[in-house]
Amino acid sequence: MTIKTPTEQVVQEQRVAARAPWSGLVAAGQTLRITDLEGNQAVDFLLFDAADTALRYSAQHTIAAAGALFLTTGSILRDVEHRPLATVTADNCGRHDTIGGACSKESNTLRYGHQTWAQHACVENFLHEGAKWGLGKRDMTGNINWFMNVPVEDDGCLGIVDGISAPGLEVALRAERDVIALISNCPQINNPCNAFNPTAIRVAVTAPSPSQASARAES
Repeated sequence: MTIKTPTEQVVQEQRVAARAPWSGLVAAGQTLRITDLEGNQAVDFLLFDAADTALRYSAQHTIAAAGALFLTTGSILRDVEHRPLATVTADNCGRHDTIGGACSKESNTLRYGHQTWAQHACVENFLHEGAKWGLGKRDMTGNINWFMNVPVEDDGCLGIVDGISAPGLEVALRAERDVIALISNCPQINNPCNAFNPTAIRVAVTAPSPSQASARAES
């Protein structure tokens, strides 16, 4: 599977190792592409306005505006003022979680036992990458879990079950303004969100060709 269309230009591209974090600036009009290289790998994700990080991704506003719990092509990621941060422009997985949250050492201990305290977790990845942008624990909020399958049962309970992703599937998001993206390539090994075996992903930022950018500006 290609990471870009022939008319796109790669601004940056990186293979993100299993359990590792990533962060980057995505300028307005650029596209962030996340590829699940081996399949069934959850990718925890946070998004902030680069000019004012208090304007961050809001799961509540995103879900309410869409009338849907799960993200796919056409979904708009909204901030705490209900304004668009990014739009999902392509998605061949078809289902991404908005409510499962990020694992932490504390939640691992509560859910799975004290022996998990030393295990690395997504919150620690977010804090590590967020520090590069002046973000701290108070800035951590409800996150997206790309490729993660979290069904809601009839009684309202959440499940964390085997994913529906496969090797090479990807999601693409167009930044509606300059944004900071934080990623934790989820290290969880205590539930099926990563098939109990975290694997690598690929992250790329692409820019439209001059003709694409001109056409969009005129539309």
